[in-house]
Amino acid sequence: MLGGAGILVGVAAGPAQAAEVSYATRCVPPAASGLDPVEGTTKVEITAPATARVGDEVTVVWKFTQAASKNPDLIDLPANSVQPSGTLKAAGAQTADLAMQGPRENPAIPKGGAMVLSDMKGTLKLTTPGEVTLTPDAYSINAFSTDTKCAPTQTVGHAATIEVTGSSTTPSSTPTTTPSTTPSTTPTTTPSTTPSTQPTGSSSASPSDSGQTDFTGKEVSVPYACKTPIGDKNATSPVQIDAKKNGGSFDLTVQFKKSVMDSPADIPADSVKPSMEVALGGSDKGTVHVEGPTNSQAIKSGDPIEIPDLTGTYKPGASGQSTLSPGVLTIKALGTTTTCTPTKSEVSLTLDTTQQAGGASGGDSSGSSGSSSGGTSSSGGLAQTGADDHGTLRALGLVAGTVILLGGAIFTFMPHRRTR
Repeated sequence: MLGGAGILVGVAAGPAQAAEVSYATRCVPPAASGLDPVEGTTKVEITAPATARVGDEVTVVWKFTQAASKNPDLIDLPANSVQPSGTLKAAGAQTADLAMQGPRENPAIPKGGAMVLSDMKGTLKLTTPGEVTLTPDAYSINAFSTDTKCAPTQTVGHAATIEVTGSSTTPSSTPTTTPSTTPSTTPTTTPSTTPSTQPTGSSSASPSDSGQTDFTGKEVSVPYACKTPIGDKNATSPVQIDAKKNGGSFDLTVQFKKSVMDSPADIPADSVKPSMEVALGGSDKGTVHVEGPTNSQAIKSGDPIEIPDLTGTYKPGASGQSTLSPGVLTIKALGTTTTCTPTKSEVSLTLDTTQQAGGASGGDSSGSSGSSSGGTSSSGGLAQTGADDHGTLRALGLVAGTVILLGGAIFTFMPHRRTR
């Protein structure tokens, strides 16, 4: 038994053997990407014991010595974002399909760099004496919830042979074709469509609120149409807008409630930046820009993805009762932009306002940080933000033919804050 070969061998199994095979490969990206298939060459090294006995269960290792393509000059791939899985065919004395899978482990891969895929493993229960040949077959590459299917375009040669001795009539020779290693299911991207819509407090600052400075908005369910680099998606999110009076202006806080999806892969710290254009109505018109901080810590694969509180300053541009509703949400991550526009607007908060110089209606609403801005739409509609740069929206990575939407795919279905 070779200690570093990762071989699980029965009592009578012989030394491990390793052999490389090269074959032409065609990799097909997801249909939504609109990208053409990739033709390349895959080089694989298969490690297995040279000899074993009927009844032994052996572990076979599939090592990629060359992937079918390089990372194109589009985007850097973060560490631990790519996971391979595939099928290894056993033939000869015994026929079986071994499910192979590797961990989501890879170094950071720069634009144009060689793809690095982790070693895949699978187990085979030997049932029949004779020669058992092992041949690599189709494989998939998963990254950020997208899959590329790669398959040989030529007959692939045997990569390893196991000489199996013993009798097939022994009790341990019951055939099994179900490997112990099966690819994990890729993370679901189905959003929650039944968020809570119950008010969490008063949604209006009425004239009777003499001296009141804090105003709590109603939690509203907002249906969004999201434009991502790989297509259009729909999602529904519970959102709440709160305000705190600050002189003649209001400091706004927009909260997303509940986390409806987990991260499909590790996300580096300081790589995700959310913002929103809060829509004004009633006496006032335009929008108010609010934004949140980037993620201070890396998000591990499988952990909930949360949108932090978005903050900004609303300087009224009109006197009277002004309404505030969730508007266009923009999320920028690792060079990509996802823009989500409400298909139906609902008021979360109503405020009694007094017109301020340079306020939102007919001008800009600027906060102390300069990050807030008012819209100038005469119809009071939502400002168009984040969707004009079609080049940015096409920032896709191709990993051995796999389309990677870094950031955009992660937030396609509107992650929310977990219930506090």
